[in-house]
Amino acid sequence: MDDTTSAAPEPDRLRLLRVLGPAHVWALGVGIVLVGEYMGWNFSVGKGGMIAGLMACWVAGLLYTCVAMIDSEVTSTVAAAGGQYAQAKHIVGPLMAFNVGLFLVMAYTMLEAANAITVGFLLDTVAGMQGQTGLNQQPFIVLAIMFLAWLNYRGVLATLTFNLVITAIAFLAIVALFVSVQFGASAVPLDFSAITSDPLPYGWVGIVASLHFGLWYYLGIEGTCQAAEEVRSPARSLPYGTMAGIMTLLIAATMTWYICSGLMPWEYLGQAGTPLFDAARVTGSTGLMVLLFVGTAFATLASANGCINDASRAWFSMSRDRYLPSWFGAVHPVYRTPYRAIVFLVPIALIFALGAPLDQVVTFSILSGLLGYTFMTFNMVMFRNKWPLGRIKRGYVHPFHPLPTVVLLILCSTAYFAVFLGYGTQLSAMMCFYIVASLWFHFRRYKFVRRGDQFTMPWPKPHGY
Repeated sequence: MDDTTSAAPEPDRLRLLRVLGPAHVWALGVGIVLVGEYMGWNFSVGKGGMIAGLMACWVAGLLYTCVAMIDSEVTSTVAAAGGQYAQAKHIVGPLMAFNVGLFLVMAYTMLEAANAITVGFLLDTVAGMQGQTGLNQQPFIVLAIMFLAWLNYRGVLATLTFNLVITAIAFLAIVALFVSVQFGASAVPLDFSAITSDPLPYGWVGIVASLHFGLWYYLGIEGTCQAAEEVRSPARSLPYGTMAGIMTLLIAATMTWYICSGLMPWEYLGQAGTPLFDAARVTGSTGLMVLLFVGTAFATLASANGCINDASRAWFSMSRDRYLPSWFGAVHPVYRTPYRAIVFLVPIALIFALGAPLDQVVTFSILSGLLGYTFMTFNMVMFRNKWPLGRIKRGYVHPFHPLPTVVLLILCSTAYFAVFLGYGTQLSAMMCFYIVASLWFHFRRYKFVRRGDQFTMPWPKPHGY
């Protein structure tokens, strides 16, 4: 499976199909992330209380708004599969590109595993409500991942059209719960007395600690960039889809915090497995319970579906450029999907979904994402310096540069400290993992990389060269 250094000419490669529009980009970004409203975010409340959870929601929203703005500019220009990986190989260099690609693959694969765990937990909860205790969650975890991998194998248009439908339903379920509770459909009134009686149970350090899981509201919106090679008009579709996605998520995140914090004590909310579904149960409305069960199931499936799409595109792109064995860079002759990359990543997701606790899997995904966002700050500065405005055509120009870059770097640094407060050992272990992977690439794979071939953008030489 290893490559050789033979200079024999290669046949024309099959290419991915350009069939997606802005709505599909929105569905990919929001579909991956919306599950963060249905699970995971509430651990931030457990870290610092209700007010800390709200502040984490908005501070993380600012962080991801910066991410969306920066990504929209660079990716609407670097229209290639692989997203941030493709940016890194064009703007920075091979070692950074390898690491960024690995960050993407691990972030999405861990998020996929977390979604599968949530599917099993949700079904176990519903079975318990019906008096059937002790449901074996593992078959449902396996079936969810295998079904979505099969769907991705068969074609990107069907995959993201499916995501578009179920993501819209999951988002409307949150809106319906919010509106219903506001108009008195809940048997339990909203109660925010904890805000005045004990606003910061763990002090100001609780606000910093809560930022760790506040990222879960939005983690994955940068995944819209993975579709750059499969959209009909990258310069139009990527900025529209990404910016519409982050606005959707900011609205959904605020409504989610409001309803859940008002209906449940923060001590319970901080450790709940499916907070929105639990909020619907508190209302006493059977209709809302059914709707939020469907919404939770659809949100987890949409997220896992988008994660498989994005992780496989990053792995495929790295293999196509020989950063990994080129065997993984094959395109299916009929479905035009990176089928080997899709199949290869399935057992990795299953191992973590079946053998790791949810908070550890979530933290692995968050840390991998944070490393990628930190790269974006340096990447954006280099991009503007090498190709100033007016030198190459951009589909979108984000405003106030370099302010979003500076804000993103500061918030990423704060988030690292927040993760260290609760998961210092895992943070250290992950950093060691990425260092070892970098050494492997430098000594084993770098010799196979053809730097001239991987630069595919028709740009002039960088400024100053």
